[in-house]
Amino acid sequence: MNTATERVPGSGRGLNLALATWVSAINFWAWNMIGPLSTTYAGELSLSSSQASMLVATPILVGSLGRIAVGSLTDRHGGRIMFIAISLLSILPVIAVGFAAEAGSYPLLLVCGFFLGIAGTIFAVGIPFANNWYEPARRGFATGVFGAGMVGTALSAFFTPRFVNWFGLLATHVIVAAALAVTAGVCVLVMRNSPDFHPNTDPVGPKLAAALKLRVTWEMSFLYAVVFGGFVAFSNYLPTYIKTVYGFSAVDAGARTAAFALAAVIARPIGGALSDRIGPKPVVLVSFAGTAVMAAIAILQPPPEVWAATDFILLAVFLGVGAGGVFAWVARRSPAKSVGSVTGIVAAAGGLGGYFPPLVMGATYDPADNDYTVGLALLVVTALVALLYTAVKLRAHENAARDTPGAGTTTTTRPEGR
Repeated sequence: MNTATERVPGSGRGLNLALATWVSAINFWAWNMIGPLSTTYAGELSLSSSQASMLVATPILVGSLGRIAVGSLTDRHGGRIMFIAISLLSILPVIAVGFAAEAGSYPLLLVCGFFLGIAGTIFAVGIPFANNWYEPARRGFATGVFGAGMVGTALSAFFTPRFVNWFGLLATHVIVAAALAVTAGVCVLVMRNSPDFHPNTDPVGPKLAAALKLRVTWEMSFLYAVVFGGFVAFSNYLPTYIKTVYGFSAVDAGARTAAFALAAVIARPIGGALSDRIGPKPVVLVSFAGTAVMAAIAILQPPPEVWAATDFILLAVFLGVGAGGVFAWVARRSPAKSVGSVTGIVAAAGGLGGYFPPLVMGATYDPADNDYTVGLALLVVTALVALLYTAVKLRAHENAARDTPGAGTTTTTRPEGR
């Protein structure tokens, strides 16, 4: 075990969890640098709805798929090293996006946006890091608090357009890059792995293959693709949606998107804490039911401000609660040595869940009626399918042993804890 971690008392877990949440927030801000400015780029570069959607979705795709490898690397190297590495590796792409935007080049923005996805892999670092610091009974709370780091999307939605107005486009990207550098420096000086962290030095390939054989991996990936995917999709595409449907400016649309993201951020640790108390299954069921209802109401295009705002805020709350509930379930069911690998795959599924909706929203937008009915209807259907699957197929109480290959085959038919 690392001697640095041996000197850290258990009471240091609050500080390390808070710091991990902060690192996540700054990286999520970096990951979401394009979304709040997408309407500006669309106007300046004369982009079609599909082109603008691709610009928003590209960092999401890379940040999602990259989580698979990053989760396994976290099992091997620990959260501290990976937090530092991801923060440092994200600096150059952030600055490059600023230069590409200044140059007014759509192809260059796409390429730089691809590498900007590195920042989005940070999520796969924090879940195993938090799990190591907390006992099983409090891991829903811990993962929920860490998940609140997605407040970075709210910070980006609110401040990025304003920073551009105050300081200029390139300067805004330099400011965020500097924040990443400072964050990495603080991690070097302050952050420590849990004394309970034990490096898993098994080769990454076999670890991922083993994780893919676990039932928990596939089940939680599906659920997380809906709840976290919905959050990512809306936090990135909502500025475009609000400006298109309601005619708000980029700054005003960003402020409203920030409120959406903030509501989901606040709801996520609540979902985790409720899962510790009453179990993840009822929390996740409520999340899917609420998501379906709120998305259905959005199809009707309620009037702006009070009604539309209330609808999207409640949608964010249901998605946030569900995200906290799903990862509380992951923490309960994943084998201890495979938490990073399972987390990486599930987190990747969540990100991929956020990759496709912006593309669908852009492709199905009806300019004649100025609506996104098809895209929102697909969300309603997906949430209802997930609700039915969770209610019928998933047990309320399952453990890692039952999810190991071969172990689940003889126990899945027992009527336990439905």
